[in-house]
Amino acid sequence: MGAWDLLLAGLVILLGLCGILLPGVPGSWLVWAGVLWWALKDPRPLAWAVFVGATAVLLLSRAVRWALPSRRRRRDEAMRRLTAYGGAGAVLGFVLLPVLGAVPGFLGGIYLAERLRLGQHGEAMASLRTALRTGGADVLVELFACLLITGAWLGAVLAG
Repeated sequence: MGAWDLLLAGLVILLGLCGILLPGVPGSWLVWAGVLWWALKDPRPLAWAVFVGATAVLLLSRAVRWALPSRRRRRDEAMRRLTAYGGAGAVLGFVLLPVLGAVPGFLGGIYLAERLRLGQHGEAMASLRTALRTGGADVLVELFACLLITGAWLGAVLAG
């Protein structure tokens, strides 16, 4: 696989990760498509194992999201800000504490945004719980699954 193909597959995966945080963009399917493209261009057993694992993780994340209680997600400026802080925290947590750090990073990002906005710990915690109930848990599940897929893809690319 050439460097340009690898770079373009990585950009599609990165676009998918950003798309999870934007309403209306099929972020998880872009991540899956980037891994599929990479596996088709680099037909090694490791590439196909990563692709099969990515498919299983995405299907599992869809099942978990369907099992969560359905809530209408707010589409206002505050929810976009919380999603951006939570996404940045999840990525930072995923890098600092591989794999498991995404969950506390996401929660910490939302808490930080609300603490800066409201100024008090109790109100920020109440707002964090409300944000998770109104769609934040769905975003967290999808983002965590895609970060797992991205980590596996990056590990496979660096391995060989």
